[in-house]
Amino acid sequence: QVQLVESGGGLVQAGGSLRLSCAASGRTFSPYVMGWFRQAPGKEREFLAHITWIGGSTYYGDSVKGRFTISRENAKNTLYLQMDSLKSEDTAVYYCAASSRASTYPRNYGLWGQGTQVTVSS
Repeated sequence: QVQLVESGGGLVQAGGSLRLSCAASGRTFSPYVMGWFRQAPGKEREFLAHITWIGGSTYYGDSVKGRFTISRENAKNTLYLQMDSLKSEDTAVYYCAASSRASTYPRNYGLWGQGTQVTVSS
């Protein structure tokens, strides 16, 4: 069974950068799309970005467009999220997820990681 494990979260000052990783382990892994989401306390899970696993086409949510970059390294079964110009409102738990369709809705993603905390201090 495939598992997703995020890493790279932590505490960073506003204006700083972090790179999150999401490693897939288990049997052969080849989703159609991998995505990043986040969830702040008391808020709904928010779509950030997705990337097609084979073609590498990307799509971003408005809140992170121009600041975050999604990428993947197929040979390592690893997804990344480069986060630059971080703001205090970026503080949340960040999740990676896999889907068989390109979607911005969490309900369309069937496989999730456990999440990694990102805290941005102002």
